[in-house]
Amino acid sequence: MGRPDRLPGADNAAPAGYLDAASTQPLHPAARAALLAALDDGWADPARLYRSARRARLELDQAREQVAAALGTRPDEVLFTISGTQAVHLAVAGLALGRRRIGGHLVTSAVEHSAVLHAAEQFQAGGGQASVVPVDSFGAVDADQYAATLRPDTALACLQSANHEVGTRQPVEAVARACQRAGVPLVVDAAASVGHGPLPSGWSVLCASAHKWGGPAGVGLLVVRSGVRFRAPGPVDDRSTSAVPGFENVPGIVAAAAALEAVVADAERQDRWASALVRRIRTEVAHSVPDCEVVGHPRDRLPHIVTFSCLYAGGEALLVELDKAGFAVSSGSSCSASTLEPSHVLVAMGALSGGNVRVSLPRGVTEADVDRFLEVLPGAVARVRADRP
Repeated sequence: MGRPDRLPGADNAAPAGYLDAASTQPLHPAARAALLAALDDGWADPARLYRSARRARLELDQAREQVAAALGTRPDEVLFTISGTQAVHLAVAGLALGRRRIGGHLVTSAVEHSAVLHAAEQFQAGGGQASVVPVDSFGAVDADQYAATLRPDTALACLQSANHEVGTRQPVEAVARACQRAGVPLVVDAAASVGHGPLPSGWSVLCASAHKWGGPAGVGLLVVRSGVRFRAPGPVDDRSTSAVPGFENVPGIVAAAAALEAVVADAERQDRWASALVRRIRTEVAHSVPDCEVVGHPRDRLPHIVTFSCLYAGGEALLVELDKAGFAVSSGSSCSASTLEPSHVLVAMGALSGGNVRVSLPRGVTEADVDRFLEVLPGAVARVRADRP
Protein backbone atom coordinates (compact mmCIF):
# COMPACT_ATOMS: atom_id res chain seq x y z
CA MET A 1 0.00 0.00 0.00
CA GLY A 2 1.22 3.54 -0.78
CA ARG A 3 1.26 6.50 1.54
CA PRO A 4 -2.16 7.98 2.42
CA ASP A 5 -3.03 11.18 0.58
CA ARG A 6 -4.42 12.65 3.76
CA LEU A 7 -3.68 12.23 7.46
CA PRO A 8 -5.83 9.23 8.53
CA GLY A 9 -8.80 10.32 10.59
CA ALA A 10 -8.38 13.99 9.71
CA ASP A 11 -11.42 15.85 8.43
CA ASN A 12 -10.76 17.76 5.24
CA ALA A 13 -12.44 20.97 6.42
CA ALA A 14 -10.51 23.29 4.13
CA PRO A 15 -11.51 23.57 0.47
CA ALA A 16 -9.07 22.17 -2.06
CA GLY A 17 -6.26 24.61 -2.76
CA TYR A 18 -6.71 26.63 0.43
CA LEU A 19 -3.16 27.16 1.73
CA ASP A 20 -3.59 30.26 3.92
CA ALA A 21 -4.28 28.78 7.33
CA ALA A 22 -1.99 31.31 9.04
CA SER A 23 -4.53 33.99 8.07
CA THR A 24 -7.49 31.96 9.27
CA GLN A 25 -8.49 28.33 9.64
CA PRO A 26 -11.82 26.98 8.42
CA LEU A 27 -14.28 26.45 11.25
CA HIS A 28 -13.43 23.23 13.10
CA PRO A 29 -16.27 20.65 13.18
CA ALA A 30 -16.09 20.68 17.00
CA ALA A 31 -16.59 24.44 16.93
CA ARG A 32 -19.51 24.17 14.53
CA ALA A 33 -21.30 21.61 16.70
CA ALA A 34 -20.66 23.58 19.89
CA LEU A 35 -21.76 26.84 18.28
CA LEU A 36 -25.08 25.43 17.13
CA ALA A 37 -25.77 23.97 20.55
CA ALA A 38 -24.76 27.17 22.35
CA LEU A 39 -27.05 29.25 20.15
CA ASP A 40 -29.89 27.35 21.85
CA ASP A 41 -28.45 27.12 25.36
CA GLY A 42 -26.15 30.14 25.71
CA TRP A 43 -28.08 33.04 24.22
CA ALA A 44 -29.18 34.67 27.51
CA ASP A 45 -27.33 37.28 29.57
CA PRO A 46 -24.88 35.35 31.78
CA ALA A 47 -24.86 38.22 34.32
CA ARG A 48 -28.53 37.67 35.24
CA LEU A 49 -30.02 35.24 37.78
CA TYR A 50 -32.89 33.51 36.00
CA ARG A 51 -32.67 29.98 34.63
CA SER A 52 -31.67 30.68 31.03
CA ALA A 53 -29.06 33.18 32.25
CA ARG A 54 -27.63 30.63 34.69
CA ARG A 55 -27.39 28.16 31.82
CA ALA A 56 -25.48 30.71 29.75
CA ARG A 57 -23.18 31.44 32.71
CA LEU A 58 -22.50 27.73 33.09
CA GLU A 59 -21.62 27.49 29.38
CA LEU A 60 -19.28 30.48 29.73
CA ASP A 61 -17.58 29.12 32.85
CA GLN A 62 -17.10 25.69 31.27
CA ALA A 63 -15.56 27.30 28.17
CA ARG A 64 -13.16 29.27 30.37
CA GLU A 65 -12.12 26.06 32.13
CA GLN A 66 -11.59 24.31 28.78
CA VAL A 67 -9.34 27.11 27.55
CA ALA A 68 -7.39 27.21 30.81
CA ALA A 69 -6.82 23.45 30.68
CA ALA A 70 -5.65 23.62 27.07
CA LEU A 71 -3.21 26.45 27.82
CA GLY A 72 -2.08 25.27 31.25
CA THR A 73 -3.39 28.33 33.12
CA ARG A 74 -5.96 29.05 35.81
CA PRO A 75 -9.54 29.77 34.69
CA ASP A 76 -9.57 33.08 36.53
CA GLU A 77 -6.59 34.23 34.44
CA VAL A 78 -8.50 33.85 31.15
CA LEU A 79 -10.31 36.84 29.62
CA PHE A 80 -12.23 36.73 26.35
CA THR A 81 -11.89 39.62 23.89
CA ILE A 82 -13.36 40.31 20.46
CA SER A 83 -10.07 39.62 18.64
CA GLY A 84 -6.40 38.90 19.05
CA THR A 85 -5.68 42.50 18.09
CA GLN A 86 -7.85 43.81 20.91
CA ALA A 87 -6.12 41.41 23.29
CA VAL A 88 -2.69 42.77 22.31
CA HIS A 89 -3.79 46.38 22.64
CA LEU A 90 -5.32 45.70 26.08
CA ALA A 91 -2.20 43.81 27.16
CA VAL A 92 0.19 46.63 26.32
CA ALA A 93 -2.07 49.41 27.61
CA GLY A 94 -3.03 47.49 30.77
CA LEU A 95 0.56 46.70 31.74
CA ALA A 96 1.72 50.23 30.94
CA LEU A 97 -1.00 51.60 33.22
CA GLY A 98 -0.42 49.07 35.97
CA ARG A 99 3.33 49.69 35.99
CA ARG A 100 3.47 53.39 35.24
CA ARG A 101 5.30 54.04 38.51
CA ILE A 102 8.09 51.71 37.34
CA GLY A 103 8.80 53.73 34.21
CA GLY A 104 7.90 54.49 30.63
CA HIS A 105 10.08 52.10 28.65
CA LEU A 106 8.91 49.22 26.44
CA VAL A 107 10.91 46.53 24.63
CA THR A 108 9.73 44.70 21.53
CA SER A 109 11.22 42.83 18.59
CA ALA A 110 11.48 44.07 15.01
CA VAL A 111 9.23 41.29 13.68
CA GLU A 112 6.17 41.54 15.92
CA HIS A 113 2.68 41.54 14.44
CA SER A 114 1.45 44.99 13.44
CA ALA A 115 -0.97 44.93 16.41
CA VAL A 116 2.02 44.94 18.77
CA LEU A 117 3.95 47.53 16.76
CA HIS A 118 0.96 49.89 16.64
CA ALA A 119 0.42 49.47 20.37
CA ALA A 120 4.09 50.38 20.89
CA GLU A 121 3.61 53.47 18.70
CA GLN A 122 0.68 54.57 20.85
CA PHE A 123 2.77 53.94 23.97
CA GLN A 124 5.43 56.28 22.55
CA ALA A 125 2.83 58.86 21.55
CA GLY A 126 1.82 58.98 25.18
CA GLY A 127 5.35 59.91 26.21
CA GLY A 128 6.92 56.46 26.55
CA GLN A 129 10.09 55.12 24.98
CA ALA A 130 10.44 51.91 22.98
CA SER A 131 13.50 49.82 22.19
CA VAL A 132 13.30 47.49 19.19
CA VAL A 133 15.48 44.36 19.27
CA PRO A 134 16.74 43.31 15.82
CA VAL A 135 16.55 39.76 14.49
CA ASP A 136 18.93 37.44 12.64
CA SER A 137 18.55 36.22 9.07
CA PHE A 138 16.06 33.57 10.22
CA GLY A 139 13.85 36.13 11.97
CA ALA A 140 14.78 35.26 15.58
CA VAL A 141 15.99 37.58 18.31
CA ASP A 142 19.13 36.84 20.31
CA ALA A 143 18.05 36.23 23.92
CA ASP A 144 21.17 37.85 25.37
CA GLN A 145 20.75 40.92 23.20
CA TYR A 146 17.09 41.14 24.21
CA ALA A 147 18.05 40.86 27.89
CA ALA A 148 20.64 43.63 27.50
CA THR A 149 17.87 45.96 26.28
CA LEU A 150 15.90 45.72 29.53
CA ARG A 151 16.30 48.72 31.83
CA PRO A 152 15.32 49.62 35.41
CA ASP A 153 12.49 51.74 33.98
CA THR A 154 11.20 49.05 31.59
CA ALA A 155 7.47 48.70 32.18
CA LEU A 156 6.91 45.73 29.89
CA ALA A 157 8.43 43.64 27.13
CA CYS A 158 6.81 41.97 24.10
CA LEU A 159 7.94 38.90 22.16
CA GLN A 160 5.88 36.70 19.84
CA SER A 161 6.02 32.95 20.39
CA ALA A 162 6.66 32.34 16.69
CA ASN A 163 6.68 34.55 13.66
CA HIS A 164 3.40 34.76 11.77
CA GLU A 165 5.04 35.28 8.37
CA VAL A 166 8.02 32.92 8.23
CA GLY A 167 7.24 30.47 11.05
CA THR A 168 10.46 30.93 13.05
CA ARG A 169 10.04 30.25 16.77
CA GLN A 170 11.42 32.80 19.21
CA PRO A 171 13.52 32.01 22.33
CA VAL A 172 10.62 32.95 24.59
CA GLU A 173 11.68 30.93 27.62
CA ALA A 174 15.22 32.38 27.65
CA VAL A 175 13.85 35.91 27.26
CA ALA A 176 11.21 35.21 29.94
CA ARG A 177 13.94 34.20 32.40
CA ALA A 178 15.78 37.45 31.71
CA CYS A 179 12.55 39.40 32.19
CA GLN A 180 11.86 37.62 35.48
CA ARG A 181 15.34 38.49 36.76
CA ALA A 182 14.72 42.12 35.80
CA GLY A 183 11.19 42.14 37.24
CA VAL A 184 9.66 42.95 33.84
CA PRO A 185 6.39 41.31 32.68
CA LEU A 186 6.56 39.66 29.26
CA VAL A 187 3.67 39.86 26.79
CA VAL A 188 3.64 36.94 24.36
CA ASP A 189 1.61 37.13 21.16
CA ALA A 190 0.88 33.43 20.63
CA ALA A 191 -1.72 33.82 17.88
CA ALA A 192 0.42 31.98 15.34
CA SER A 193 1.35 29.06 17.57
CA VAL A 194 -1.62 28.18 19.79
CA GLY A 195 -2.69 24.70 18.76
CA HIS A 196 0.75 23.78 17.44
CA GLY A 197 2.48 22.05 20.32
CA PRO A 198 3.14 23.16 23.91
CA LEU A 199 3.40 26.87 24.59
CA PRO A 200 6.64 28.28 26.04
CA SER A 201 6.62 29.02 29.75
CA GLY A 202 7.54 32.10 31.76
CA TRP A 203 5.24 34.68 30.17
CA SER A 204 3.14 37.13 32.16
CA VAL A 205 0.43 37.95 29.60
CA LEU A 206 -0.55 35.89 26.56
CA CYS A 207 -2.69 36.90 23.58
CA ALA A 208 -4.30 34.73 20.91
CA SER A 209 -7.14 34.64 18.40
CA ALA A 210 -9.69 31.84 17.99
CA HIS A 211 -10.01 31.94 14.21
CA LYS A 212 -6.33 30.97 13.95
CA TRP A 213 -7.03 27.53 15.46
CA GLY A 214 -10.42 26.83 13.89
CA GLY A 215 -12.71 28.73 16.23
CA PRO A 216 -15.08 31.45 15.03
CA ALA A 217 -13.91 34.96 14.23
CA GLY A 218 -14.76 37.54 16.87
CA VAL A 219 -13.21 35.74 19.84
CA GLY A 220 -9.75 36.49 21.21
CA LEU A 221 -7.84 35.52 24.34
CA LEU A 222 -6.15 37.72 26.91
CA VAL A 223 -4.53 35.62 29.64
CA VAL A 224 -3.10 37.61 32.56
CA ARG A 225 -1.12 35.64 35.12
CA SER A 226 -2.09 36.07 38.76
CA GLY A 227 0.03 38.67 40.51
CA VAL A 228 0.86 40.68 37.40
CA ARG A 229 0.33 44.44 37.82
CA PHE A 230 -2.38 44.96 35.27
CA ARG A 231 -5.08 47.64 35.21
CA ALA A 232 -8.03 47.90 32.85
CA PRO A 233 -6.94 50.62 30.39
CA GLY A 234 -10.47 51.80 29.66
CA PRO A 235 -13.73 52.31 31.55
CA VAL A 236 -15.44 49.22 32.94
CA ASP A 237 -19.19 48.66 33.18
CA ASP A 238 -21.61 47.54 35.87
CA ARG A 239 -21.46 43.92 34.70
CA SER A 240 -17.93 43.31 36.00
CA THR A 241 -14.57 44.94 36.69
CA SER A 242 -12.96 42.99 33.86
CA ALA A 243 -10.57 44.67 31.45
CA VAL A 244 -13.00 43.55 28.72
CA PRO A 245 -16.40 45.11 29.53
CA GLY A 246 -19.61 44.35 27.71
CA PHE A 247 -21.95 41.48 26.89
CA GLU A 248 -20.02 38.26 26.29
CA ASN A 249 -20.39 36.38 23.00
CA VAL A 250 -21.19 33.15 24.80
CA PRO A 251 -21.91 30.96 21.71
CA GLY A 252 -18.70 32.16 20.01
CA ILE A 253 -16.64 31.60 23.16
CA VAL A 254 -18.08 28.11 23.64
CA ALA A 255 -17.26 27.24 20.02
CA ALA A 256 -13.72 28.65 20.35
CA ALA A 257 -13.09 26.57 23.48
CA ALA A 258 -14.40 23.39 21.84
CA ALA A 259 -12.16 23.92 18.83
CA LEU A 260 -9.11 24.63 20.99
CA GLU A 261 -9.66 21.50 23.07
CA ALA A 262 -9.97 19.37 19.93
CA VAL A 263 -6.98 20.94 18.19
CA VAL A 264 -4.67 20.63 21.20
CA ALA A 265 -5.64 16.98 21.66
CA ASP A 266 -4.69 16.21 18.04
CA ALA A 267 -1.80 18.67 17.67
CA GLU A 268 1.07 16.18 17.71
CA ARG A 269 -0.38 14.04 14.93
CA GLN A 270 -1.50 16.98 12.79
CA ASP A 271 1.82 18.78 13.19
CA ARG A 272 3.84 15.72 12.15
CA TRP A 273 1.79 15.50 8.96
CA ALA A 274 2.07 19.21 8.18
CA SER A 275 5.78 19.31 9.03
CA ALA A 276 6.57 16.53 6.57
CA LEU A 277 4.70 18.36 3.80
CA VAL A 278 6.40 21.68 4.64
CA ARG A 279 9.85 20.06 4.50
CA ARG A 280 8.98 18.78 1.06
CA ILE A 281 7.79 22.21 -0.11
CA ARG A 282 10.94 23.89 1.24
CA THR A 283 13.16 21.40 -0.59
CA GLU A 284 11.33 21.27 -3.91
CA VAL A 285 10.71 25.02 -4.23
CA ALA A 286 14.42 25.69 -3.76
CA HIS A 287 15.23 23.23 -6.56
CA SER A 288 12.39 23.87 -9.00
CA VAL A 289 12.15 27.67 -8.99
CA PRO A 290 15.28 29.57 -10.10
CA ASP A 291 16.34 32.66 -8.11
CA CYS A 292 14.11 31.74 -5.19
CA GLU A 293 14.98 32.14 -1.51
CA VAL A 294 13.23 30.01 1.12
CA VAL A 295 13.19 32.02 4.35
CA GLY A 296 12.74 31.30 8.04
CA HIS A 297 14.51 28.83 10.29
CA PRO A 298 14.74 25.37 8.68
CA ARG A 299 14.12 23.47 11.94
CA ASP A 300 13.07 25.65 14.89
CA ARG A 301 9.81 26.70 13.32
CA LEU A 302 6.06 26.25 13.23
CA PRO A 303 5.17 23.02 11.45
CA HIS A 304 2.65 24.38 8.96
CA ILE A 305 4.23 27.57 7.51
CA VAL A 306 6.73 27.91 4.66
CA THR A 307 7.67 31.21 3.02
CA PHE A 308 9.78 31.96 -0.03
CA SER A 309 10.66 34.99 -2.14
CA CYS A 310 11.04 34.88 -5.91
CA LEU A 311 13.37 37.39 -7.50
CA TYR A 312 12.06 39.27 -10.57
CA ALA A 313 8.42 38.49 -9.69
CA GLY A 314 5.81 40.69 -8.05
CA GLY A 315 4.00 39.27 -5.06
CA GLU A 316 0.57 40.52 -6.12
CA ALA A 317 1.00 39.10 -9.62
CA LEU A 318 2.02 35.76 -8.14
CA LEU A 319 -1.08 35.71 -5.94
CA VAL A 320 -3.30 36.34 -8.97
CA GLU A 321 -1.55 33.67 -11.03
CA LEU A 322 -1.80 31.08 -8.25
CA ASP A 323 -5.42 32.01 -7.62
CA LYS A 324 -6.16 31.28 -11.28
CA ALA A 325 -4.76 27.81 -10.66
CA GLY A 326 -7.02 27.39 -7.63
CA PHE A 327 -4.64 28.19 -4.77
CA ALA A 328 -5.17 30.65 -1.94
CA VAL A 329 -1.86 31.85 -0.47
CA SER A 330 -0.55 35.08 1.07
CA SER A 331 2.04 37.60 -0.01
CA GLY A 332 3.51 40.81 1.32
CA SER A 333 3.04 41.56 4.98
CA SER A 334 0.70 39.01 6.53
CA CYS A 335 -0.79 41.62 8.85
CA SER A 336 -1.64 44.20 6.18
CA ALA A 337 -5.29 44.47 5.35
CA SER A 338 -5.48 45.58 1.74
CA THR A 339 -1.96 46.50 0.71
CA LEU A 340 1.07 44.57 -0.39
CA GLU A 341 3.66 46.79 1.18
CA PRO A 342 7.06 45.15 1.66
CA SER A 343 6.92 42.90 4.69
CA HIS A 344 8.53 44.54 7.72
CA VAL A 345 9.45 41.03 8.86
CA LEU A 346 11.42 40.21 5.71
CA VAL A 347 13.03 43.63 5.71
CA ALA A 348 14.15 43.14 9.32
CA MET A 349 15.59 39.74 8.37
CA GLY A 350 17.47 41.17 5.41
CA ALA A 351 15.59 38.76 3.12
CA LEU A 352 14.13 39.35 -0.32
CA SER A 353 10.77 41.08 0.15
CA GLY A 354 9.64 41.06 -3.49
CA GLY A 355 7.79 38.09 -4.98
CA ASN A 356 7.04 36.82 -1.50
CA VAL A 357 4.68 33.87 -1.02
CA ARG A 358 3.58 32.39 2.32
CA VAL A 359 2.07 28.91 2.23
CA SER A 360 0.39 27.77 5.45
CA LEU A 361 -1.22 24.35 5.58
CA PRO A 362 -4.70 24.02 7.10
CA ARG A 363 -6.06 21.14 9.13
CA GLY A 364 -6.79 18.16 6.89
CA VAL A 365 -4.59 19.35 4.02
CA THR A 366 -4.05 16.61 1.43
CA GLU A 367 -0.86 15.49 -0.17
CA ALA A 368 -2.60 15.94 -3.52
CA ASP A 369 -2.97 19.67 -2.78
CA VAL A 370 0.77 19.94 -2.15
CA ASP A 371 1.58 17.85 -5.24
CA ARG A 372 -0.50 20.11 -7.45
CA PHE A 373 0.87 23.28 -5.88
CA LEU A 374 4.44 22.18 -6.51
CA GLU A 375 3.46 21.26 -10.05
CA VAL A 376 1.95 24.63 -10.98
CA LEU A 377 4.28 26.93 -9.02
CA PRO A 378 7.29 26.97 -11.39
CA GLY A 379 5.06 27.80 -14.36
CA ALA A 380 3.23 30.51 -12.43
CA VAL A 381 6.52 32.17 -11.47
CA ALA A 382 7.82 31.91 -15.02
CA ARG A 383 4.69 33.55 -16.45
CA VAL A 384 4.83 36.39 -13.94
CA ARG A 385 8.50 36.97 -14.71
CA ALA A 386 7.84 36.92 -18.46
CA ASP A 387 5.15 39.60 -18.07
CA ARG A 388 7.34 41.83 -15.92
CA PRO A 389 8.54 44.99 -17.74
